[in-house]
Amino acid sequence: MSLHELLTYEFVQRALIAAVFTGFAAPAIGTYLVQRRLALMGDGIGHVAVTGVALGLVTQLSPTWTAVAVAVLGAVAIELVRERGNVNGDLALALMFYGGLAGGVLLTGLGGQSAARLQQYLFGAITTIGRDDLIATMVLAAIVVVVGVGLSPQLFAVSHDVDFARVAGLRVRYYNLLVAVLAAVSVTVAMRTVGLLLVSALMVVPVATAQQLTTSFRRTLGVAMGLGVVASVGGLVGPAMVPSSTVVAPGPAIIMVALACFVLTWPIGSWTRRRARRRAPFTDSAPQVHEAAESHPHRHAAGCGHVAVVHHDHVDYVHDGHRHAAHGDHYDEH
Repeated sequence: MSLHELLTYEFVQRALIAAVFTGFAAPAIGTYLVQRRLALMGDGIGHVAVTGVALGLVTQLSPTWTAVAVAVLGAVAIELVRERGNVNGDLALALMFYGGLAGGVLLTGLGGQSAARLQQYLFGAITTIGRDDLIATMVLAAIVVVVGVGLSPQLFAVSHDVDFARVAGLRVRYYNLLVAVLAAVSVTVAMRTVGLLLVSALMVVPVATAQQLTTSFRRTLGVAMGLGVVASVGGLVGPAMVPSSTVVAPGPAIIMVALACFVLTWPIGSWTRRRARRRAPFTDSAPQVHEAAESHPHRHAAGCGHVAVVHHDHVDYVHDGHRHAAHGDHYDEH
């Protein structure tokens, strides 16, 4: 079937719109999770969201909105447990994750709902998405993208260096909770596209692929969002255009396209990193000459527009081709 013939179907049009919005939203927040080394957080929130989906099915409410409510509560709880960093934190998170998955399956059975209905949310069923679910997906995805991109300087500062963000006057707990809530919303946005059990891959794999091609956070964010759209649309349209009697589920196909992109770009990233190491003029352990910047009216801080680079026990800012580091009442240049 040709692409033109495929797009004449209304359900394909709805699925394509949902794929584009999901492809933008999932990596937009996944970039911050990767930066914080919490790549699997989306998977945990997805387990918790299963209970929200089951509540929606049992109570005849919209599973999308009940999943959002439960996922947000779960994400906030996950962030608070992680913030405390106590010995029993991992155990508490494991109980929450597996309890959410088991509770969702149990509620579905007690409510008389079929396992096939729940499976649409576990592994995705984008071609069956209705008009109301499409509108909810578009609204939620737009919120995630606008907040994730609009607050990127603050969210990056908190995700990259908590101590620096706190010294800079940012409300670290507030932004950490905001990232957790955005992650929960992203999970529910993508559950009809790739499913709750695969959503973490769509949030993380495009980011890992983008890191092979870029060297700055902003470029990584933009490229990851673009790759998310490519994977979502490719996984949806590609299998449908292949003449075959075998039906390929769009959800797993989307993830496989994303993984294929990573496999193709990994050699490029590996070569680029080796080349950068060979061209480096000095190592971190070599002595470096510092000199004060003569005229520097600009004050560096979080969100000032210059790239922040962690350098041993302080932060450098890339400015006019040099690194500026705060030193008393002036900036050192090196």
